[in-house]
Amino acid sequence: MDKIVQLDSVKTYNELYGLQTKHPLVTVVDLTKATRVVNHIKMNYGVYALFIKHGINCVLKYGRQSYDYQEGTIVSFAPGQLVGVDMEKDEIRQEVSGLIFHPDLIYGTSLGDKISKYTFFNYAQNEALHLSQQERSILVDCLQKIQMEMEYPVDKHSKELLSVHIELFLDYCLRFYDRQFYTRNRVNSDILQKFEHELNNYFQSGDAQKQGLPSVRFFADKACLSPSYFGDLIKKETGKTAQEYIQLKLIDKSKQYLLGSNQSIGQIADSLGFQYSQHFIRMFKKQVGCTPNEFRSQN
Repeated sequence: MDKIVQLDSVKTYNELYGLQTKHPLVTVVDLTKATRVVNHIKMNYGVYALFIKHGINCVLKYGRQSYDYQEGTIVSFAPGQLVGVDMEKDEIRQEVSGLIFHPDLIYGTSLGDKISKYTFFNYAQNEALHLSQQERSILVDCLQKIQMEMEYPVDKHSKELLSVHIELFLDYCLRFYDRQFYTRNRVNSDILQKFEHELNNYFQSGDAQKQGLPSVRFFADKACLSPSYFGDLIKKETGKTAQEYIQLKLIDKSKQYLLGSNQSIGQIADSLGFQYSQHFIRMFKKQVGCTPNEFRSQN
């Protein structure tokens, strides 16, 4: 059984690889300087981490999936994730650079308020960001600026300046992920079409009555994607979140049932997956501006 390491601090990570700790809450990783071999372990993350792969193969296992991420990719982890690591046998000096920071560093900062917008921390590892040479150079430059700030003695400006540099690094990652969504337009379009098909089938097959209201996670699993990545993909393609897209489909189906059948409001609510008809009525009125009965009588 793989050893599980509770990665709850920057120091724990640095000690694991034999690296120097210059700041208790943040470190710039350079595994070419590692002095210890780390292989066949699982890390239970209590910190934020991003790693850029420059050279040799490294297999990461997240959940039931493995991803052998190659040169020029970046993967990220957030507190609460359990990740397995398998390096090539006896390989010490891995061409990996990256950034690790503790949540305590960003509390009370602009980055702390915005951290939830960086949804790529919740992407599965087979949804890694693939970088061009220029993009990789930009991120490496950001890491160097963070490293330079860490060289200064800690003072009242340190926390804010470090968080600003980290925020810039994350914003570039966000930009490059947006670019990746657009350059994979054909693949994304296929996923959107499949989502539409699966959504229609969810109601036609009776799954809604059996399993309840459709969820983003259900359709993300169908597409073999993480809910966060799937949701961002749908937002990029349609301008609406996956949840909004599902809700629009619910309204569309409910209107079909109201005008194309003699089913009661309770029967329609049940067909759509609502446990209680009053929840259906409330949702319908909020979206359409009138109750289901009023809509039926008006039309």
